[in-house]
Amino acid sequence: MLGIVTFYLLSNRHKAIVKTLFFQKTGLVDGEWTVNNDTKEYKMRSPTFLIDGIYKSMEGPKASRYIQLNQTEKLLWITGFNVKAIDEKTNKTISNDFICHMNVDINDTQYYSHWQLEDRIGKQYPRLTSLSNGLENFDFPKGFGVPIIGNDFLNVTTQSLNINIPTIFKTIKHEVTVKYENYNKTQKPLLSKTVFIELPYDKKNPYKCPLDPASNQCIPVETKNHSYDDGKGNMLSGHWVIPTRTKTYRSSITKQLQIKDSLRLHFSAPHVHPFATNISIFDKTANKTITACKVTNYKNKIGLAKIEPFSSETGIWLYENHEYELVLTTNNTSKIDQDMMGSMFLFFYDSELDNKISH
Repeated sequence: MLGIVTFYLLSNRHKAIVKTLFFQKTGLVDGEWTVNNDTKEYKMRSPTFLIDGIYKSMEGPKASRYIQLNQTEKLLWITGFNVKAIDEKTNKTISNDFICHMNVDINDTQYYSHWQLEDRIGKQYPRLTSLSNGLENFDFPKGFGVPIIGNDFLNVTTQSLNINIPTIFKTIKHEVTVKYENYNKTQKPLLSKTVFIELPYDKKNPYKCPLDPASNQCIPVETKNHSYDDGKGNMLSGHWVIPTRTKTYRSSITKQLQIKDSLRLHFSAPHVHPFATNISIFDKTANKTITACKVTNYKNKIGLAKIEPFSSETGIWLYENHEYELVLTTNNTSKIDQDMMGSMFLFFYDSELDNKISH
């Protein structure tokens, strides 16, 4: 009885974790990853996810796995990623509405030690990139990619989503693809940096509502995850509540970028939630938008139809002595408050690494 009561007191996200573990451990659903490593594609399918109700962003059943593109020390070049939802019973591709996100993390100690770049270890969260609802597939610009030794480890986490069908009992899988090619001495390496919006909240009364419309504060979804200290005792949230109507959010990303002298941006993969309409990088010093990514929402249901990444072989320069902001616009057309995140995975030409590889 205590266990049942405790379960029903859990948040929807933690209920999903408990149910997923129970069903997989008891063999009621498939709990194993299936891997098919063909040349130029590392493809695998997740364990089974049971969708039995509404799971908003960050709430659905999920699974993680460490992978190696091959078992050698051969230099490979990651060129793109893909994730899609599969009906477990029919084996057919189904709506991307069942995809929350797919994260790819590197082991930064192993990765940078191989290139004798130990000064980069621990400087930022070692997330290489993330795909999410609306951006389930991307390829880097021609001639660019992320170099990796074949037997280096990547950690892949994929999470399910369901924000439109309250009455449902469906088993699905996620098919994840890492695209790669052999090094031919012509490719240019990319350095990944993550930037995200952080908004202040009242740590003494975080869920106080309504907020002053003129303030820069937010109401966090929760204070345990995606919550940060600014170093001065003030709390910031990267996962917050948006009210109905249109609104613009912005925060500085200058410290997150950690630019030394200059960097040339070639690709960005945004991560936002439904009701976002645009996310951009703004150069406060030059008073202009560097790059903007349009976000298209479905009109007949909640969800993101398309997130447009930034991609350029030429690239755009960012500078150490400039101040930059991440700017997110939203339009909550529902009748209730919704949750929001705003981040970008930025890929810059890595001249330092290029010099080490070519020599």
